Amino acid sequence: MLRCARESPSRGYTRIRDALGNIGHELSRSTVANVLGDAGLEPSPRRQTGTFWHDFIRAHKDVLFATDFFTRKVWKPCGLVTYHVLFVIHIGSRRVHLAGVTAAPHAAFMEQTARELTFEGGRFVDVGRFLIHDRDSKYTDSFLSLLEGPGIESIRLPFKSPNLNSFAERWVLSTRSQRLDRLILFGERSLRYALREYLRHYHGERNHQGLDSQLIDQPKGAPPQSAGINCRERLGGLLEFYHRQAA
Repeated sequence: MLRCARESPSRGYTRIRDALGNIGHELSRSTVANVLGDAGLEPSPRRQTGTFWHDFIRAHKDVLFATDFFTRKVWKPCGLVTYHVLFVIHIGSRRVHLAGVTAAPHAAFMEQTARELTFEGGRFVDVGRFLIHDRDSKYTDSFLSLLEGPGIESIRLPFKSPNLNSFAERWVLSTRSQRLDRLILFGERSLRYALREYLRHYHGERNHQGLDSQLIDQPKGAPPQSAGINCRERLGGLLEFYHRQAA
């Protein structure tokens, strides 16, 4: 939230008069007021005492993670089943971790997910980080308490504020509209396969504007410019990546 304060005109004129006196211009406060008034200038601008959300994100992007759910219907022998996909994105690097896929996001599932995220030696979320999420009831108290153990602080966003979790929302939009919504999925296994393939493309084959159009996973050693150009396809050609053949 941005909060602004305005000094009284009298105090503003005094500050300007004192500043001019420091450089050898002795003026009265009324003279300062008249000069500013004739020029149509206010004695003091609005001063920002808060911080815009995007400035906060930019300043803390390396220690911020965001998480969210999205759903996808999958065909099974019993009919259409809705699966919930939970993911975590590191805002600084844009790296995404698929935290879990389930048809029943109950408390036990969330607790196990928290243990896997913070498991020492293989955890995606490091100690001393912050996790942004909405107020979905699936983020249970037990899930948040397991995260707090290793030092991960939860940042709950206000109600109906998807713009405050824009990095996670943008990843959902890319995943669903450009990839999953173009597929007919049969069973949980096909959903997991599609998500894994998209993550491989997202990390190593997709340029990101927020990273100066670079790849998240940079290849080791650039191939010579004379090398031939190959096209790598995923998900039946829905995902394509053109690259020079390594020597």
